Parts: sequence; structure tokens; C-alpha cells
Amino acid sequence: MCPGVDALLEQARAGLRRLTPHETVEAVRNGALLIDTRTEAQRREEGELPGAIVIDRTVLEWRLDPASEWRIPEAIGYDREIVVACRQGFSSSLAAASLQTLGLRHATDMIGGVQGWREAGLPMSDRPADVRH
Repeated sequence: MCPGVDALLEQARAGLRRLTPHETVEAVRNGALLIDTRTEAQRREEGELPGAIVIDRTVLEWRLDPASEWRIPEAIGYDREIVVACRQGFSSSLAAASLQTLGLRHATDMIGGVQGWREAGLPMSDRPADVRH
């Protein structure tokens, strides 16, 4: 019998020190990259995260691996703290675990995703998203 997605998620989260939305704000203040992997439709519906870089999940590893020729300029080293956010905090855990597998040992995700951010009363941005392709 296959272990299923719940076991995969549990395994991914076992290696993460996940951050609350308020801890995420503090991490960004201290230099962490906040990466938003939500779709354009989700961002249009829910709003933009302030200070986030939007990277499509399909290219996330290539944009954040410092050794990749397709990395973003902010991907300056394997010690950079990275906080991944998605809509509810599920796919972001899998993405953060994948980044850790690449050697980005300080990659994690935000508990509750953007829904948790909003529930915590944190502001959304009124500025256009910083979308990286």
C-alpha cells in the first residue's frame, strides 16, 4: 500500500522549522526571502503578500538554487533563509522540503499560508506583485 500524500506531507514537515505569519514578517525584516508560489488567479482573489517574490512552483528550484544559471539575483547562497508561502500552507511545505534537498538548509514555509496571514490580521500589499519568470 502506498503511504499517500498525508505521509509525504508529514515527512516534508519533519525537516522544517515552520514559521507563523508573524515569525515570517520578522524573518523577512532580518533578510529572509519570502517566496509566493500561488497562482495568478489565487493572488488576484486573495491579494499580494507584501515583500514577496512570486515564483511559479514549476520553476522554483531553478530560480532559488545559487548554482543554477536560471537563478534570481537574490539567490546568493545556500545559507539564505527562504520562506515559501502558498494558499493554505500545504504545497509550500513540499516546496520547502525540496529546496532543502537542493542544499538550501534554511528553507521553510509559513504555517497556514496566505489564509493564515490574513487570519493573523497582517496587511496585504496594494502594490503590483514582484513576479519572476
